[in-house]
Amino acid sequence: MRCVFVHGWGMNRQVWQPLVDKLPSWIEVELIDLPGHGSRYQESFRNLDELSDDLEKICLKLPGNDLPLVMVGWSLGALPCMKVAIEARLDLSALMFVSSNPCFVSKKGWAYGVESQVFEQFAQSLKDDFSGTIRRFLSLQVKGSDSGRAVLRELREKILQQEKPDKTSLDAGLDILKQTDLRLQLSEITQPVCWMLGGQDGLVKSELADVLGDLMTQPEVKVFNKAGHAPFLSHADEFIQQLVSFLSNNVLKNS
Repeated sequence: MRCVFVHGWGMNRQVWQPLVDKLPSWIEVELIDLPGHGSRYQESFRNLDELSDDLEKICLKLPGNDLPLVMVGWSLGALPCMKVAIEARLDLSALMFVSSNPCFVSKKGWAYGVESQVFEQFAQSLKDDFSGTIRRFLSLQVKGSDSGRAVLRELREKILQQEKPDKTSLDAGLDILKQTDLRLQLSEITQPVCWMLGGQDGLVKSELADVLGDLMTQPEVKVFNKAGHAPFLSHADEFIQQLVSFLSNNVLKNS
């Protein structure tokens, strides 16, 4: 099967690199850069429609279309995955949403988001000191991890070797995080879904786990109690175990 990994806001595909060597050989990994990020820093996107269109085109161009296709989206990167699945644009076998939210901003009747100022503050930090902000963000994610220091050193090098993200795309990503609300559409996703959350995440409240079953059909939900916004970095082995188990039970045995 093929797994397409989609990074979050302000990052690039290198953020997944610590996982790649640990995945079993039956998973073909495809790490992509969103427009305006990493190797695609000269491109840009303006809204979620453009982002999901871009993701669809990338998947359609992948070789070996007969392989089961799985999307793994982290944070902002999960939103185009959700939209593609909601609109049934691709023949997807399963989806995994990591530290993401169908509605990132809290509003009346929705206590599982955060105030929009949280994103605005982070956005300003990125603009004022991109490399310093990324370093601090990554440090927070691996805090308390046994292998955190080694992972962090390698990850910083890989991510910061890439060009800074395009400003238009950073601003568009911020708008998407603040404005998107896919709660009522989640029920249209027909594929198996696994939702991975961090118990200490400051951007996506882990209590979201309690209501996901009301929004969609029987999602598998895993909360990493001591993880922050990037459980695949701080708890890589547990994350991979969950990923492999989910794919084995929902994709491998059906292919």
